[in-house]
Amino acid sequence: MGAWARIREDLAAAKLRDPAARSTAEIALLYPGLHAIWAHRLWHALWVRRARFVARAGSQLTRWLTGIEIHPGATIGRRFFIDHGSGVVIGETAEVGDDVMLYHGVTLGGRQREGGKRHPTIEDGVAIGAGAKVLGPITIGAGSVIGANAVVTRDAPADSVLVGIPAKPRGRRTNEETRALLSGPEYFI
Repeated sequence: MGAWARIREDLAAAKLRDPAARSTAEIALLYPGLHAIWAHRLWHALWVRRARFVARAGSQLTRWLTGIEIHPGATIGRRFFIDHGSGVVIGETAEVGDDVMLYHGVTLGGRQREGGKRHPTIEDGVAIGAGAKVLGPITIGAGSVIGANAVVTRDAPADSVLVGIPAKPRGRRTNEETRALLSGPEYFI
């Protein structure tokens, strides 16, 4: 898929996920989450080509401009959307699948100082509420929802709902929609 097709796909994903989006031009020009993702693709390409200092410097410039820190070593899937974005941190060994959505203040961070895989793997279709912390080399199964301010330190199976500190997974109820899960008061801490 070419760069322009990816950009169009990102714009469509943002329009689909953000009910406040009025136009494609507004999204392209005013959404820092998209700017951070687009910049990350450039820095990640340099990172995998071993231009690591330039990639890190570029990611720090992007953090300064957007308030979103995505390490250039992180692997990010397609149609990834960061709503509002300020304070989002994604660590070096994080892996994010397709169709994932994060709100502001989310951390995909590490819990250990040793090398190797230190950050979470977020599978396809996961939504993570504002302020949530997903820590360590864990896997969050596809289609899961993590509530606002939850702290997740253990693996979760697909289609889980995770809330609390520490977060405890439960399966989704019949006809439970992601948007309703993220906005219901019982999922806030």
